[in-house]
Amino acid sequence: MADPLYLSLWFPSFADDDMLPRALAVMKQFPFSARQPGITYLALHPVSWNESTVLEQRFRPGVEPEQAVQFAGEQLHEDYAYTFEAFWDLWTLTEDAKEWVLQPSLVRFIVRGVEFDEGASEQDGHIQVDLGLDTPFLHEELQLTAAAEAKVRANVQKLVEFTTKAEKSSGARARLLWSESEENLAQKLIFRLQKVQ
Repeated sequence: MADPLYLSLWFPSFADDDMLPRALAVMKQFPFSARQPGITYLALHPVSWNESTVLEQRFRPGVEPEQAVQFAGEQLHEDYAYTFEAFWDLWTLTEDAKEWVLQPSLVRFIVRGVEFDEGASEQDGHIQVDLGLDTPFLHEELQLTAAAEAKVRANVQKLVEFTTKAEKSSGARARLLWSESEENLAQKLIFRLQKVQ
């Protein structure tokens, strides 16, 4: 069964002045979709997820991360969360399961001020990247052929490269790649890809 997949990042400090520069450092490592490049949406959430957003902005076409961060920076508060949306291209099977295509897939960058939602950033990460479902990285429903394995491996490589670069470039003190089922994703990947060898 498919699970939502997340990357959580924690930083030595995450004061007001640190939040958006660190978010920008993470987003600059992201391999944006060729078909839907840039940041396509921004939302500012005050105090908790139960409150209405104070700003929502769609960008068509998408804008550079620097521009989206500058826009968000006009309302910088430690009890706000900032959501940026973007797409990356992942190999996906067509509905008839006959061919693999590179398809834009939605990703959300959630930047939490330290006072947002009663300090939820301590548990969930100062920056949390919602990578969507883990299906493109596992395809557990498929019998993996050599061709299918190559596509899954390409998706996994993109994921690993992004998470590694994001951690290093942003100065994160810790990172965690996790899914809602709490199963160890690395073990699932290894087990899955070893099945075809």
